[in-house]
Amino acid sequence: MSLNGMRRNVLQLIAHIQRCGSTVAVNQTARCLSQAASQPEPRADENEAVNPTFVNRNPRNLELMALAVKDRGWKTTWPHREFYHRLVFSRTQKHVTAEVFSNSSPVPVLSCSTKEWAMKKELFSTNCVAACQAVGEVLAQRCQKAGITRVVYRSIPWMYRSDAVQSFRAAMKDGGIILSEPRRKYV
Repeated sequence: MSLNGMRRNVLQLIAHIQRCGSTVAVNQTARCLSQAASQPEPRADENEAVNPTFVNRNPRNLELMALAVKDRGWKTTWPHREFYHRLVFSRTQKHVTAEVFSNSSPVPVLSCSTKEWAMKKELFSTNCVAACQAVGEVLAQRCQKAGITRVVYRSIPWMYRSDAVQSFRAAMKDGGIILSEPRRKYV
């Protein structure tokens, strides 16, 4: 800014203070008299420009909006393959394991088990109902940190009513995980 421009701004400020000086009480400061700086107006053509070659850098955007394609698989396969993330809970005579699978990979995305030392040292038994609840709480926390809030969980019908499965499901729900996925939207 040139020296003349600064001089003009200072003179305008002094004139403003002198005009308001007669109506302003003595105990007010100059800060009360100052005006907000004017922001430059954004040009409309900059805001309206759209890049014709858009690249989605987050592959989960469509999944979170329920627009991504779900692989349906064959109708005779069980468990069904129409999911974004699937929760698998297994209980053996010694340990409890829960894993979250993605529809595009046979390798689990997240897992939690009583085989882990941190879980094993806190539990009295590694296959009781309390162990199932602890696995559910830890897996829910890991899912939340990974950004997975909805998973499909289809338990085996004859195992569904057991106390262990019910405590695992309750721990996952209390952890903020929804055990169903939204239906796919067709646009």
